[in-house]
Amino acid sequence: MLGSVSREVTPMRTSPFKALLALGVLPIALSASVLPAADLQIHGPVQLTYGQVSGVDLDNDVTVFRGIPFAAPPVGDLRWRAPQPPIPWQGVRAADTFGPTCMQGRGRALMSEDCLYLNVWTKADSEMDNLPVMVWIHGGGWTSGASSNGIYDGFAFADKGVVLVSVNYRMNAFGFMAHPALSAESERGVSGNYGILDHVAALEWVRDNISGFGG
Repeated sequence: MLGSVSREVTPMRTSPFKALLALGVLPIALSASVLPAADLQIHGPVQLTYGQVSGVDLDNDVTVFRGIPFAAPPVGDLRWRAPQPPIPWQGVRAADTFGPTCMQGRGRALMSEDCLYLNVWTKADSEMDNLPVMVWIHGGGWTSGASSNGIYDGFAFADKGVVLVSVNYRMNAFGFMAHPALSAESERGVSGNYGILDHVAALEWVRDNISGFGG
């Protein structure tokens, strides 16, 4: 088997007008949505099945946990296989950065086969809050998309008392490759739909761990 694939795609060319517009808008957007690094408050740790994580405190008592692994990296011998449990870690893992986007066509984000991560937004004060939970699985026709897309930000849901979980999953040939050779290696004699199995693994992770986030 080949090793994992990871690449950063070269951004598309931008017109001078759009570039100037971006330069004018970017500082405003950053000042409105991103706290200076020195002001970030770390929340946690939260005990999960495979380790501990800390998140980042946002406005209105909302905390976000980004890039939590819900399965082992699907690379090497785990490529075109059902997702396996996460690899346990020691200490507290800083869940402050989104995981890579799963492999797809032309894009602008760091992509990698090692992409089975999820994100949690919560406003819970304790594990006893029992807040409602919403799991967001992004669209994209099984070929594109990522949980890190800004339009899927879960702050508004968390601010209203809903624990929001967004997940990545394998797409394209990495998520839906069916082949007789792969079916022959499968215990069930079938292949494909690995992306759907990623959905199931993410939901199982939520079932087992979301109480730690007040859900």
